[in-house]
Amino acid sequence: MNNLSQRIITSAVLLFILSLSLFYNKYIWLFVIIIASLILFIEFNNLAKKIWRKKKNTIKNICIFSLIYLVLLIFTSYEIYNKPPTGLLFIILICIFSDSGGYFVGKLIGGKKLTKISPNKTISGSIGSFIFSLFPILIFFLFFDATQNLNFKTDNYLKIVPVCLFLCLVCQLGDLFISYLKRKAKVNDTGSILPGHGGLLDRLDGVIFVIPAAYLTDKIFF
Repeated sequence: MNNLSQRIITSAVLLFILSLSLFYNKYIWLFVIIIASLILFIEFNNLAKKIWRKKKNTIKNICIFSLIYLVLLIFTSYEIYNKPPTGLLFIILICIFSDSGGYFVGKLIGGKKLTKISPNKTISGSIGSFIFSLFPILIFFLFFDATQNLNFKTDNYLKIVPVCLFLCLVCQLGDLFISYLKRKAKVNDTGSILPGHGGLLDRLDGVIFVIPAAYLTDKIFF
């Protein structure tokens, strides 16, 4: 119960920070993304040190690569925010619903395991993730003027649905990638900065890959 209370309180604080940074102004959003990226950089490289502790050159190369990637994440997050921020909210909702669908459907149905990398993930959960990732489309068309706020028209349904499914796939692969690293490092969490949740990387393992993918997808298809 204590852990559940911590998770709820932490989730509420994160939701408040996200809402404030998304809808106040772009500079607050940029500040939050930079701080989050610094924390992600530390957590990711701590994982690398535990996995390749005797290979200093490998750790150095991973450190450089992760730094370059996080700069890309900051850039794409800021660019998407300007188109306008509701588009970024749409992307984040895809990740949230993808994670939620995987968790609830996986728990409800269970069945065959998806991969040895993450024993708790099932094929049914993965399918649930894909289905739930489409819910943000319905939400935006019910509660927002989507044709203005999201920069797409109703005749683009054939593009929107595959894009949501693709971003859901990226989200799941990102989750599996970080799970693989945690397994290699023999740790359950990437950190302890978020009470009840672990590290920031534990919560954003899918989002950090989805945002750059969404930026490239927008450039190519819309």
